[in-house]
Amino acid sequence: MKAKLHRRQPVWPRMCLFAATLGIAAGAHAGGVALGATRVIYPQGEKQVSLPLTNSSENNDFLIQSWVANPDGAKSQDFVITPPLFVIHPKKENTLRIMYVGPGLPEDRESVFYLNSKAIPSVDKSKLASNTLQIATQSVIKLFIRPKRLPTPSVDAPKTLTCRQGGGKVTVNNPSPYYVSLVQFYVGGARLPNSMVAPKNSLTVAVPGGQDGKVSFQTVNDFGANTPTQFCSG
Repeated sequence: MKAKLHRRQPVWPRMCLFAATLGIAAGAHAGGVALGATRVIYPQGEKQVSLPLTNSSENNDFLIQSWVANPDGAKSQDFVITPPLFVIHPKKENTLRIMYVGPGLPEDRESVFYLNSKAIPSVDKSKLASNTLQIATQSVIKLFIRPKRLPTPSVDAPKTLTCRQGGGKVTVNNPSPYYVSLVQFYVGGARLPNSMVAPKNSLTVAVPGGQDGKVSFQTVNDFGANTPTQFCSG
C-alpha cells in the first residue's frame, strides 16, 4: 500500500509578542510579509482601493489579520477590509481590498487613518513546547482619504510650509489641504523627531537644547520616497 502524504498543518499559537515595524520606500515589512506600499491614498468617494501583500519566506505560512485604526489608535468601524483574516503561503501574494463605509468626511482637506496588518507565523506542532512564545509582527502605514477636487496638487504642499521659532520651539504652519510628513527634520544642528503636520493646521515641536538655527527637512511624497531637503522660514 502506498502511504498517504499529508501537508503539515500550521499551528497559530495564542501567545504572541507584537512589534511595530517601520516601512521603507519599497513597502512595509513584517517578518517575511510585505505590504506593497508605505502609504495608501484613497480617493474620496471611490468604492474601494487595493493593496498587494506578499510573503517572501521560503517555507513559512503566515496568518494575516488586517484592520484600520483612527488617529487615536482605536479600531475604526468605518472601514471594511477583505479578507480580514487569511493564511498566506510561502512565495505567494494576496490583495487587501479596503472600503470606506463611514459618514461623510471633510471635502476641503485630507483625512488620515492607519492601516494595520499583523503577521503571525505558523509553528510545527512537533516543535511547539508548552512554554514557547511565538513572535508576531505588525506593520502600520498611513491611509489618507483624499477629496478629488482639491485646488492644488499634493506635490506642491511642502512648498507652502512656513516656520517660526521662539522659546526653544519651532512651529510649522501648513496652509495646504494635505497632510505633510517631515523627516530629516533639523533646527541648526539639532535633529527633531519625524513629524506630520495636519492640513490647514500647525505643529509645534520642542528643539533639543532650545537652540535656534536654520530649519530644514525633507518630506515624504505619495510614493513613500523622500523629497529633496528644503529650508523653512516665516
